[in-house]
Amino acid sequence: MHELSRRRLLFGAAGVAGAAAFTLAGCGSDSSSKDSKDLSKNKVGAMDDFGVGTQFKATAPIKFSIAVLSNPGYPYKADWMFWSELSKRTNISFDPTVIPLSDYNQKRSVMISGGNAPSIIPKTYHPGEEEYIASGAILPVSDYLDLMPNFKDKVAKWKLESNIDGLRQADGKFYLLPGLHEAAWQDYTLAARTDVLEKLGIATPQTWDDITNMLRAIKQAYPDKYPLSDRWSNAPGPGANNLLGILSTAYGTYAGWAWQSTHWDDGAKKFVYSGSMDQYKQVVQYLNTLVSEKLLDPESFTQSDEDARAKFAAGKSFVISTNAQELVNSYRKDIAKISGATVAKLPLPVGPMGPVLDGTTRLENGLMISSKARDSENFVAMMQFIDWLWYSDEGELFAKWGVEGTTYTGDVNAGTFKLASDVDWAGLNPGASKALNADFGFSNGVFAYGGSTNLLNSQFPQEEQEYQKLMNQRQTLPLPPPKPLNADEREQATLWESGLRDHVDQQTLKFILGERPLSDWDAYLSELKGKSMDQYVDTVNKAYERFQKEHG
Repeated sequence: MHELSRRRLLFGAAGVAGAAAFTLAGCGSDSSSKDSKDLSKNKVGAMDDFGVGTQFKATAPIKFSIAVLSNPGYPYKADWMFWSELSKRTNISFDPTVIPLSDYNQKRSVMISGGNAPSIIPKTYHPGEEEYIASGAILPVSDYLDLMPNFKDKVAKWKLESNIDGLRQADGKFYLLPGLHEAAWQDYTLAARTDVLEKLGIATPQTWDDITNMLRAIKQAYPDKYPLSDRWSNAPGPGANNLLGILSTAYGTYAGWAWQSTHWDDGAKKFVYSGSMDQYKQVVQYLNTLVSEKLLDPESFTQSDEDARAKFAAGKSFVISTNAQELVNSYRKDIAKISGATVAKLPLPVGPMGPVLDGTTRLENGLMISSKARDSENFVAMMQFIDWLWYSDEGELFAKWGVEGTTYTGDVNAGTFKLASDVDWAGLNPGASKALNADFGFSNGVFAYGGSTNLLNSQFPQEEQEYQKLMNQRQTLPLPPPKPLNADEREQATLWESGLRDHVDQQTLKFILGERPLSDWDAYLSELKGKSMDQYVDTVNKAYERFQKEHG
């Protein structure tokens, strides 16, 4: 699921103004394109009666060009059932540009910049679309929402207006169609050797203070080992990026995978620089304490995932970052050779912010549409098709689970859903002879994103569903108001932000590892000022004020 930069936009919902802005855009009345309302020549193959709950089927066969990411775990196959069944249901086929995962972002950029992009460009994480806006290479999709009844219905029904507002640019429009989740959901947390906790009489930790006490108790019992040795340390970030991310949410700031340069101060009604916040210092202090007491392996911030897993598998550590798939597919297999060893996810630890979840988890990666597609005689049909496949209940179910009676049985809403006995996905049917993604092409990493909570829960074993029920009781943090930069501002701000981010990452690691004393914090803040922090934040706040004046 991860990019994983874990795009976040936290605090300060846009409220009624945001809802009004969404409605305006949905009606197309904010369009500056001269011909955006005249679609009379672009309806070939489109349905006259397409709406919520309608099965889309083009009135004649149509082929659309599309970028398709090929994951090495389930590489693209032209004979997947996904393609043939999709064509049978919708009359749509694809002319795919197949791109390996390792080259996807670079190849996408080259195609778009060179004017050779396919019409449909999936697997884009906000704000990745922003670099293509000034050139006019991608479509302002907010101008065409009247062609997408399922998208509009879910945004309204699930109250996602504020989330969508976070995608808006300086012109008030948005250029990315994101995956939509019914509710916030939290997958990533920490996993612990539950047999060790039981042996030592340690109750399941609920807070970050409990985590510290748990690690101290394990350290006392195993003084020659680091209780926590973590993973997910790929750049950008100072390392241990999931640990920093979930910890920063608990403290009310951004770090690691959760990093965003600016944080909305709702009391002051302005943005502040995340890496300069008192809350950020508290996150650093917390981890510095763990390292100084030898509760956290300092190699957590530099080691490979393979090395972190190997330590956990050998009983050299007892706590590690996880998600549901890693728990089942990696850790439980890794520790199988240790007699009596068991491992489970811990509830997301609670910190000073209380029991909260990040509201940005309600949006997923999404798709861009090439501006050239607007001139196609099949443009309306394409928008209807996208709306059905990515945003209708039926399309999402199809993209994720496939064909009833072949790859699955039952009903996700009735709780009777089951994969076919010979089909596996993410360990739901271990030992099955076929893989849903590799052999059939469903849940293929391009189309199956977002959906209802019932659809989300259908991918989890009972253990994870219980975990999600616990998480669903938590409060979802509100979102910040939009702060879109114009093209000139974005170019300058990108230069500032790059230098600032590098310095924050470097100094964060030094503070945590004790290579720089926390008494140097004021000097660190001065260094950020010297790297144009104030100018950067001023630019962001001016963009916020301008957007409020023009669109709020």
